[in-house]
Amino acid sequence: MNTSEDHGIAVWVQIARAHSRILNQVEQALRQAGLKPLGWYDVLLELDRAEEVGLRPYELEEKLLLRQYGVSRLVDRIEKAGYLKRVACADDGRGQKLIITKRGKLARQKMWPVYRGVIEETLGRKLSNTETADLATLLEKLTM
Repeated sequence: MNTSEDHGIAVWVQIARAHSRILNQVEQALRQAGLKPLGWYDVLLELDRAEEVGLRPYELEEKLLLRQYGVSRLVDRIEKAGYLKRVACADDGRGQKLIITKRGKLARQKMWPVYRGVIEETLGRKLSNTETADLATLLEKLTM
């Protein structure tokens, strides 16, 4: 029987499959280009957006597009690579802010064309501009 519930489940399955497939393609493309994993890009993007103000670790977690269960370990690895630095919070001596370094900005800038290329390949070549706009509108309704 074709109920709205059946359609909803079918849509959910397709969204999950598309999401997984595209993320896997991005990860593979980054790896082939000799770049860091997508999770690194996500962290660096948010820190780049925060500019010199930086983000506290909990603020970073709230902003991440990708779910990161080991954010503190990921941040440690990114810091060790020299892509971010920790500075003491002016308003909380025990707290710290994470700030992207010049090296981190360069790494993110190198990753973006690869990431963008996969997005264009998987969406731009398979959907028309109208279909892409319609899909964006429909998906936006799910995030409101």
